[in-house]
Parts: sequence; structure tokens; C-alpha cells
Amino acid sequence: MQILVTGAGGFLGTRLIEALLADPAGLPPVSRIIAADLTRCAIDDRRVAHRQGNIADVDFVYSIVEADVEVVYHLAAVLSGQSEAEFDAGMRVNVDATRSLLEACRRLPRPARVVLASSIAVFGGTLPEIVPEDAVVRPQSSYGAEKAIAELLVSEYSRRGFVDGLACRIATVAIRPGKPNSALSSFVSGIIREPLAGIDAICPVPLDTRVWISSPGTVTTNLVHAARVPPTALGSGRVLNLPGLTITPGQMLDSLERLGGPAARARVRCEVDERVADVVRSWPGALDAGRALELGFAGDGYVDDVVAEYIATLRR
Repeated sequence: MQILVTGAGGFLGTRLIEALLADPAGLPPVSRIIAADLTRCAIDDRRVAHRQGNIADVDFVYSIVEADVEVVYHLAAVLSGQSEAEFDAGMRVNVDATRSLLEACRRLPRPARVVLASSIAVFGGTLPEIVPEDAVVRPQSSYGAEKAIAELLVSEYSRRGFVDGLACRIATVAIRPGKPNSALSSFVSGIIREPLAGIDAICPVPLDTRVWISSPGTVTTNLVHAARVPPTALGSGRVLNLPGLTITPGQMLDSLERLGGPAARARVRCEVDERVADVVRSWPGALDAGRALELGFAGDGYVDDVVAEYIATLRR
């Protein structure tokens, strides 16, 4: 099986490619992965074909969608903070490039499974305690609006039979290793990652703010599974709320103290940034992921499990 991954050089892209190369159960053996991004993916494997370029370049997009591609993971994106600061860049990458990718896939001899990494940021406004999959999307950020448009594109191209698409609404991924990124939710990882590295951190939202998170391991597992779900099981419902875990920054810091010690907890202080807090509060604190669970997608258990996974990663 030949697979295309956009955003392959990023954190999730790299983890996904590693998981796919392990030939997971339920998928045909991977013969080739086209790893596309601005920077070269770090994985060195004979089955990985590296392609460097800008996903906003239409010619580059058409060059990476080769005739034998059966599965496309579209992870490339301008994240929430940058999308809010640079409107045109967000629209070019998150909307225009998605349309170009779908058009390129439309030319394939057989409809490819296209897995879009969408976001809970598509929701906004007055929301119920647990947001159902079919809730009206009212995004309160440019990033959310762009992802909502991308979801509609995937659904429409699937309805027309051009692709076999699935838009997965992924929870905030925590805890990400490395440096902070441009996502407005970056603090969710930062208030754990930085203190464990001996660095002071700031939480820009009230400590009782509900956030919907998922661990990197669970997100990777679910992305792999998204290629396995048969079209007949999806029907016309091509947008899916993936499972997550409702926590607050206060609960994360309690977990940090339990697992990382009081000194690590003392390195975090709360300084509310209303610009960030307003956007984060517009996101749902919990999604109804019942359909995803019925389709075999996985969920996280407890906040301590998420923090412990990151600590285990550091030790490895």
C-alpha cells in the first residue's frame, strides 16, 4: 500500500509514519510512504520517499499525489495562533491547499481514503456540556473557520465519489515534546513540559478552564485506525468527533505535582491572557465521541496516564 502524508516533518506526522512503517494490523503492508513537508522528515527508511515543498504550491501538491496513492493523511496546517495573526497564510494553507489536494486526489484511478486532521476549534458560541457530532459549527477563530471549510470540502468530495474522505476532529494533543508551537493551545503541553525541564511556565487561562485533550500515543493510534474504517461503516457521515479527555489546567498541575514533584509545580504561575483565554473558552470542553468509539477508535483514561506517558518518553 502506498500512502501520502502531508505535514510529515511535524510531530504528529513523524509519529504517524513510524506507526505505519510498523505494518499495523488491519492494513495491507506499506510499500511506500510519500513524506511531504517544508522540511525533511527525520525518518530514514527505504520505504519513505521524502518530498520537500510548500503545500500551498499547487504544482507541488499535484506532484506528491502519485497514481498509486491509496491513503492520504492531510496533517499540514497553519496552526491557530498563526492563523489568527496571518489571515492570508491560514486561508492559503488550511483552505486553498486542502482544495488543491482534493482536486489532485480526484484524478486518481480509484478514490483514495483522505484523512483530514480537523479540530475542535470548528465549534464555538454557546455550547452544551457535551457537544454532539452534528452540532452546528460556529467557529470563533480563523483557524476554526478554516477547518470547518475543510470539513465541508472533504464531505462534498466524498459525497460526489471523488474521494473516500474522513475528517477527524482531534482534541488538543498533550503533551507534545520539543519547543512551543504557534497553536493557542500550546500552553496545555507547556505547563507540563517546561517545568519538567526546569523551566518556568505561564498558564494564560484560568485554572478551571475545561479543555479536551488526547495523548500523542492515542492520537497516533486513531489516525492509523482512520485508514481501516470501511466506507460502509461511515455512510454519509464523513466528519467524526474523536475521543478525548476533559481536564482543567488545575487538574494537570495537580498531576504534575503528583508525578513530577512540588518543585516542578512551583515553576508554573497563572497569568491570564484574555486574547488566548477568549478563544480557548470558545472551544468545547467535551465532545460526544460515541460513534468513533463504536467504530473502534481509542480514548485516554486519566490525566495521570497522559502525564506519565510524557515522562516515560523523556526517560526513553
